[in-house]
Formats: sequence, C-alpha cells, structure tokens
Amino acid sequence: MAKSKSSKADSERAARSAMNGVACGCTPGATSKTAQTRDRVGPGSHAVGVDPDIKAANLKHLKRIEGQVRGIAAMVEDDRYCADIIQQAAAVQESLRSVAKNLLRNHLTHCAAAAMHEDGPKRDVMIEELLELVAKVAR
Repeated sequence: MAKSKSSKADSERAARSAMNGVACGCTPGATSKTAQTRDRVGPGSHAVGVDPDIKAANLKHLKRIEGQVRGIAAMVEDDRYCADIIQQAAAVQESLRSVAKNLLRNHLTHCAAAAMHEDGPKRDVMIEELLELVAKVAR
C-alpha cells in the first residue's frame, strides 16, 4: 500500500512538472531579474509574492537557528551532557518549524489562493501539494 501512495505522489509530482508548475498561483514577475529570466513557476522557481514581514521574521529566525546550531556543535565538541544537547536540538527544531509555518502561510496567501479558485487539474495538483506540505510541517 505504501508503494501505491508513493507512486501516486510521484505521478502527481510528474504531472505538476509536466504542467510546468502551474499549480502555483505565482507567476514570474518584475520583482527580480532572476525571476524574469525563468520561464517556469512552481518547484524550482522563485516566489513572486513574498510578504516582507514574513520574510524578515524568517531571516531573523534562521540567523538565530544558525547560532544555535553552532552552539550545539560546540557542546558536542566539549562533550557536554547529552540531555543539554538534546534540549538545544529540540529548540532548533521548534525554530525551524516556525519558519516552515511562516513559509506555508506565505505560500497559501500568494501561491495557493489563485490555484484554489480555479477548477480542473491546476486546483487538484495544488490540493495534493498542500496536503504533502501540511503533512511535512505537522511531523
């Protein structure tokens, strides 16, 4: 049964790729030269609709996470108590979860909203993409 779910997910990803990522409501825009040069949207392309507050919060979290990870590496090098290292690792995971939730919020607002208002394959592919993303964030 797991194999059929995997092959279904693979076929949906292939369909999304074949449709050139049209499940995403984002389209390449004039916000950056890189986005202008790309002819596809969806996985592998650049987000066009980015909330500046969410972006700033994510960058702040990621810088904090980077420091936490360096701290954990130093704890491991210093042979610190395992429970203390595990506690720090859990804090990093929670911070990463916060970043993922913010990114999901941005994706729902800017990318998924347009696709969900349409009928047909674009909407169906977006529904599957969102289910996969929510499952990954919820772990």
